Amino acid sequence: MKEQAAPQSSLTRRTFLEKSAVGTAAVFSGAALARGVHAAGSDVIRVGMIGCGGRCSGAAAQALNAGPDVRLVAMADVFEAKVNAAYENLRARAPDRVVADADHRFTGLDGYRKVIEASDVVLIACASKFHPMYAEEAVKAGKHVFVEKPHGIDPVGVRRMQAACDLAEEKGLSLVSGLQSRFDVGWQETMKRIHDGIIGDIVAVQAMFLRGPYQVMARKPEHSELQFQFWNWYHFCWLSGDDVPQSLVHNMDRVTWALQEEMPEWAFGLGGRAASFGEGLGDMYDNQTVVYEYPSGARVYAMCRTQNGTYGNSGDIIMGSKGVCYLGQKRIKGETNWKFEGQQNDPYQTEINTLMDSVRKGTPYNSGNHMAKSTMVTVLGQLAVYTGQALRFDEVSAMDFAYRPLPEEATLTMDPPTLPDPTGNYPLPKPGISSLEWIAGPRRP
Repeated sequence: MKEQAAPQSSLTRRTFLEKSAVGTAAVFSGAALARGVHAAGSDVIRVGMIGCGGRCSGAAAQALNAGPDVRLVAMADVFEAKVNAAYENLRARAPDRVVADADHRFTGLDGYRKVIEASDVVLIACASKFHPMYAEEAVKAGKHVFVEKPHGIDPVGVRRMQAACDLAEEKGLSLVSGLQSRFDVGWQETMKRIHDGIIGDIVAVQAMFLRGPYQVMARKPEHSELQFQFWNWYHFCWLSGDDVPQSLVHNMDRVTWALQEEMPEWAFGLGGRAASFGEGLGDMYDNQTVVYEYPSGARVYAMCRTQNGTYGNSGDIIMGSKGVCYLGQKRIKGETNWKFEGQQNDPYQTEINTLMDSVRKGTPYNSGNHMAKSTMVTVLGQLAVYTGQALRFDEVSAMDFAYRPLPEEATLTMDPPTLPDPTGNYPLPKPGISSLEWIAGPRRP
């Protein structure tokens, strides 16, 4: 029997605040404290949050942990309850440095503008649909940016994110991706060996992100249908892009890294809804598999699943002509055996430390060499699954496809672009039947 990667158990984005050791007396994990002139013209780095859920709160805690010169000055979210909960949580950890007073805690879809105005560094982790627009606006305003994955949920959005990366480079600003794998020292050492040829030519990759579904927040009596969807945005494609861009993007970014940024030629996929039905589970598939073929001849078999009571694994197995890399274990077996034995870091903290150090030192860091491209690989895969067609990377990359409404067109008084049927289930794409126009929305039962 061929060896499989062991299921991985690690700190996730959504459990950071619950499990973090960051407290009121923060531990400064090696962040350089050289005093430069910050964007505000002082020795204080003003940080703002766009999104107040678990991931942005985690990034904010990590920013506070990156040095005593960091101040959290502004916060925004669609929901006041989320803003207040994040504020209280973070203030309990660092009461002297969480200074986002009531007049700097914003709600609604336009609060991002005020956060950008008040901040030197903007942390963006909210409904993924808005990531490219918010990153673009922050860079245009001359602010440094951390932006969570995915870096777009459709071709239009991903191209917009790449343009924001390019503009940040032109303006000498940092733009750091939430694809934290590239900041993991164990994976960095593993990739060096792959690139040095220790496993030979890469022939195939098995990439997996198998887990239970995202949490469903109960419908509140005061919430409209649109507010309910925003409250559960992970479960709605027009806000999240579904699970290939949302979760499998981590695996595919590592695959892209291993393949030295080679892009696939084409992909096909299959998936659907098998076990996740009922109110609140939205219009995402709960199982998906994408097969990618690359110009080098390598094939990638990528799969994701969000079903309770099933086998879980988030590992990648890279098969080469001279050996196999079990990437999650940072181990290589073949003609040459190797295993990472060094000191493991926390890549989530490291990515934020990197951002803050770049601001202090005036040495911009830009993730634009990979973040949008890796995301586009997953958008290709998602559309291949939805349509049931074999799609080419270059053609999808140039598509005008975008989930409706566009980010600028979204309001909190509009009709939702998808509505449930009498059973509480939302309409799903039908491979081989649904057109791209229907998939983009609006969708109706």
